[in-house]
Amino acid sequence: MTLTVSEITELRIYPIKSCRGVKVSSIKSTLQGLYLDRRWMFVDAENKFLTIRQQSKMTLINTKIDEEKQQLVITIGDDKEKQIAVPLFPDHEYLEKHTKPATVNIWGSDTKAYMYTDPKIQALFRDFIGDGKEVNLVTKDPRDPRICAGNGSPEVLGRQATVNFPDVLPVLIASEASLAELNGRLKAQGEEEITIERFRPNVIIKGGEAWSEDSWKTVRINGSSAPLSNWMPSMVSGMTGAVDMDVVARCARCQVPNVNPDTADKNKHQPWDTLMKYRRIDEGIKFKPCFGMLCVPRNEAEIEVGMRFEVLATTEDHHYMKGF
Repeated sequence: MTLTVSEITELRIYPIKSCRGVKVSSIKSTLQGLYLDRRWMFVDAENKFLTIRQQSKMTLINTKIDEEKQQLVITIGDDKEKQIAVPLFPDHEYLEKHTKPATVNIWGSDTKAYMYTDPKIQALFRDFIGDGKEVNLVTKDPRDPRICAGNGSPEVLGRQATVNFPDVLPVLIASEASLAELNGRLKAQGEEEITIERFRPNVIIKGGEAWSEDSWKTVRINGSSAPLSNWMPSMVSGMTGAVDMDVVARCARCQVPNVNPDTADKNKHQPWDTLMKYRRIDEGIKFKPCFGMLCVPRNEAEIEVGMRFEVLATTEDHHYMKGF
C-alpha cells in the first residue's frame, strides 16, 4: 500500500475555545496539543462552556499572542477600545489578585480552571456574547489534568493522554485535498466555496487523495523514511526531532462550519447538507458527517510549516466512540 507523504501548509492555534484562531509558521506540539491551543474559554453563569454553537459572534473575537510581553491579547473585531490582555503564564500573585478558582464543565465533564474577576473583562464579553447575561473568561488550571475520553481514553489508547479545552482530543488534522473535493461539490450546486478555517483544524496538509485521511492510524510530522521508521517509530522520532501522533478518530462535525468566520453569519444549509449526503461514513456516529482526523501526540517537539508529513500506518477499524 502506498501511504500518504505530504507536507504541512498551515498551522493554527485557537487560544480561546471557539474564538478566532492564529496562524503560525512554527509551534511546539505538546502532549496536550499545540502550544497555547484552547487554553482559555468562555463559560456561562452555570460555568458551562460556550461555543459558536450557541453564539456565532464568538468567531469575531480575535486573539493574538504577544511573545514580547508574554500576553494573550483579545480584541472584539478590530476595535482597540474593546481589547484586553492577560498573561500567557500567570504567576501565583496574579492569580490571587485577578482570578478565582472555578470548576468548569465541558460536555458534562468537570475540570479545574481560574476565572478572571476583572470587571472590565466581565462587562466586555457579557455585553458582546452574553446578551446581557453573565459570561466569564477562564483559563485551564494546569495542576488538574483533563484526561482524554472516548477514542483517546486510557483503555483504548493504551496510555493516559490529557487535553486542555478542546471538546475531546488534542489535535485536529485536515487535508487541503478533501476541502477541494468538498468545494467542488458546493460549487456545482451554485454555492460559494469555503475555507479550511471553518473546520478549525490545527494542522493542514496538502498532497494525497481526498479523504485518504479516513484510514490513517499513525502519522509523523517531519517524517523520516529511515528503515526503522515503521518498526520503531518512537525511537526514530526521538532521533530526528519528529512528532508522532496516534490518529484515534474521525472528527464528527456539528454545524459550526456553517458559520462564516469573517462575518459570523450562519448559513442554514451549507456545508452541512452537502456533507450529510456523503460523509456519514463512521459506524460509530451515523447521524453526523466527518471531516478531519483527531490525534493524540506521542511526544513533544517543535513543528513548522513546510515540514514533511508522513502516514506510517493505516487502519480500516476506525469507530467513533463518544468522548463525553
